[in-house]
Amino acid sequence: MRKNYPLLVLLFFIFSCKKASAPPPLPQVNSFYKNVIAADDRKTITAEEAKTYHVNTTYKYKYRTGNPGKYKYNYDVKGINIKGDSVFGNINTESKYGAGILITDSIAELEINTEWVSHGKLKAIDKKGNEYNLVVK
Repeated sequence: MRKNYPLLVLLFFIFSCKKASAPPPLPQVNSFYKNVIAADDRKTITAEEAKTYHVNTTYKYKYRTGNPGKYKYNYDVKGINIKGDSVFGNINTESKYGAGILITDSIAELEINTEWVSHGKLKAIDKKGNEYNLVVK
């Protein structure tokens, strides 16, 4: 009787090979952080944020929420617009960007988006495109 080892090996590989399936989906991380900070975020603190609420009088922020690497800070700010008029307000920041409300002499409240430009200094833009130079109080 003739031995057909090559045929047996070939049949073994054919029947033992499985189709490659797609990898399982990555688990979704549930987080109370938003991708974009809005001006209204500074008005309330969610129950999840309240669990990590922190105040430290050494630093200039009013309070901080979140965990290391993903903190959200709340600051009181003051500054000037391009015309030189004084403004003040309150903002929330996360990483380099933030949002908040400014109060001026002529307009009650302006929603702004902010960006850190250096330590303690921010550049802000309102919805009409007006720029403001701000510092943390």
